[in-house]
Amino acid sequence: MPSKTVLTRRRLLGLASAGALAGVAACSRTEGGAADDADLLAALRKRGSVKVAYANEAPYGFEEGGTLKGEAPTLHAEVFKALGVPRLKPVFSEWDGLIPGLLAGKYEVISAGMAILPDRCAKAAFSEPEFISPTAMMVPSGNPRRLGDLESAKRAGVTLGVLSGAAEKGYVEAAGIPSGKVRTLTKPQDGADAVKNGRIDAFVLTGISLRWLNKTNKGLDVTEPFLPMVGGVKQYSPGGAVFRKSAGSLRDAFDTELKKITSDRERYVRLLGPYGFTAAELPPADLTTARLCAA
Repeated sequence: MPSKTVLTRRRLLGLASAGALAGVAACSRTEGGAADDADLLAALRKRGSVKVAYANEAPYGFEEGGTLKGEAPTLHAEVFKALGVPRLKPVFSEWDGLIPGLLAGKYEVISAGMAILPDRCAKAAFSEPEFISPTAMMVPSGNPRRLGDLESAKRAGVTLGVLSGAAEKGYVEAAGIPSGKVRTLTKPQDGADAVKNGRIDAFVLTGISLRWLNKTNKGLDVTEPFLPMVGGVKQYSPGGAVFRKSAGSLRDAFDTELKKITSDRERYVRLLGPYGFTAAELPPADLTTARLCAA
């Protein structure tokens, strides 16, 4: 994902601020605050749309030709349509601002392929996993340092790039790579550019993000995906939709419809295949958000 990464994938921080949404159910605040989201789904049905945040990170959630595209918006549009909410209203956010913006009531859902991590679970409510995406590295053509995983990178003493606040930063730290050998970058393209100009030896992100990025960056290769270890546990980089904790009923309804898609391999691949997702990205049935948040 960016490792999602990106996935994205990914980022932290945030405090909530209050405010009300005019014209929807009185007990539901969906702009400028979230004191009580118990009737949020009813409010969204009445409005006919749901505000979703994206970070412009392909292939997870990005805008192209004025249209919101990617894994998360495509999947979420299908889910919300089934819930009686026919339109997604996109709101752009820098990655580090996604969760703070959610908590501040700027949108109802994060549609960015965000990695499900315990520290994020403490701040917001994740859906069940939408996908898994092992980690990979973007390297100069031919992989001159013969990198295959983080252990090989540590042995070689190379300099790695990671996205600011991304899950991969934690993987690199857990592998024991010195902080002096890690460069923090803002956008995926920054990582590709840093490899091209020799500022870093490899850019670490989810394999699916790097394969997508490699389409538009010549002279670079992407290593075979691998599963980093943190505390002796393999990291699959699962991603999901993100809701405010007070929106538990909306999240539960979302999960019911999501399960119908992730349980149907052909439908899943038909929807997400255009963004490089295959049956290999389907989350295992026993990989749950409760387990991931407790890790």
